[in-house]
Amino acid sequence: MSSVDEIMAGYPAQQADQEAFYKDLHRHPELSHAEHRTAAAVATELDQLGLTVQTGIGGTGVVGTLAHGRGPIVLLRAELDALPIAEDTGVDYASTVTTTGADGQQIPVAHACGHDMHMSCLLGAARLLGGQPQRWGGTLIALFQPAEETGDGAQGMVDDGLYQRIPTPDVALTQHLLPGIAGTAGTRAGLFMATEDSIKVTIYGRGGHGALPQDCIDPVVLAAMIIVRLQTIVAREVTPGDTVVLTAGSVQAGTRSNVIPDLAVLQLNLRTFSQATRARVLAAIQRIVRAECQATGSPKDPEFETLGTFPLTDNDDTSTARVAAAFAAQLKDNALELDRQTVSEDFSEIPDAAHVPYCYWGIGRTDRDKYLAAEKAGRLMDLPSNHSPKFLPPLQPTLRTGTETLITAAMAWLSAE
Repeated sequence: MSSVDEIMAGYPAQQADQEAFYKDLHRHPELSHAEHRTAAAVATELDQLGLTVQTGIGGTGVVGTLAHGRGPIVLLRAELDALPIAEDTGVDYASTVTTTGADGQQIPVAHACGHDMHMSCLLGAARLLGGQPQRWGGTLIALFQPAEETGDGAQGMVDDGLYQRIPTPDVALTQHLLPGIAGTAGTRAGLFMATEDSIKVTIYGRGGHGALPQDCIDPVVLAAMIIVRLQTIVAREVTPGDTVVLTAGSVQAGTRSNVIPDLAVLQLNLRTFSQATRARVLAAIQRIVRAECQATGSPKDPEFETLGTFPLTDNDDTSTARVAAAFAAQLKDNALELDRQTVSEDFSEIPDAAHVPYCYWGIGRTDRDKYLAAEKAGRLMDLPSNHSPKFLPPLQPTLRTGTETLITAAMAWLSAE
């Protein structure tokens, strides 16, 4: 029996409490930078487990440290925040939370990305490792990051003096629910997750009566032409095989059918895997928008505003090989190699700030029978994805697997054997 098996032998005794904690988090989601109840619940749990707890880092960030003799320092990370999404799962612990947005309107809130699962798994791992100190040596840092969804929580913790509060780790590790069968875990060395740029584009026309388009410059038609033309960037300006995703996620213009508005606002989302490609596509976006505005006779130059950015997630080869080997030994056939993911993350800003190697891996999010049935039917796209109102990973084996993967990865450094 391995050290991980011996530590995981204590899992059944904590399972009910872990599931209850997860359901409580799921019922009470909070948006980025507003994770006050969540952070307090996590801090209380860490304190009860005997970790040294620090709160309020980067706003609502929480860190628990557990030192046990000499040895490596391992940082494990989970996220605190939820999303402005109305949950539609039908479970008895579904979120019905709403909050007031910046515009004064009520917006729904839900854990539609699995951060509640990640937190529960990290707390479970800390509990089990703390209960078996004879099995490992070193220091465990359990870090709970705010505002991952807005892409500024990791840097916020760093800027608030994270590394003046904790020792610099030898390795940083984290995980996320991703496409796949619950109970599986997958790694990928090198480039793993894309950069992200969210861009607000305001284009101008000349408003007037919908019955008199000859007296107007229609920004709605202009917006449509821009959206169509932007799709040619990926099709005709990006080297085949170089993955790029460019999405127009929001288009806002006008108030009623018979009024041509003065302006339209587009929100674009770009994912790339290299800084050179990113720079080229960003330049192409500006070129196309400006050219279409000029062709339409727009009375004012377009305006561009960067709403947010996410860095590349580029897994350290050596650390990832170590995690992958540990997963293969512990999870057997449930240890996989993953493809690159076009989703984005800000986790890397924490290890990068201190030049710490890191490994980010994925755990499956879908019930095995449902996944295999959808795969057989060629309908995997029908399964709820992260950020879907219907997103809900199966309680088990997901909680157990996520706890086991964190312990397995950590023990690849902390093992006393």
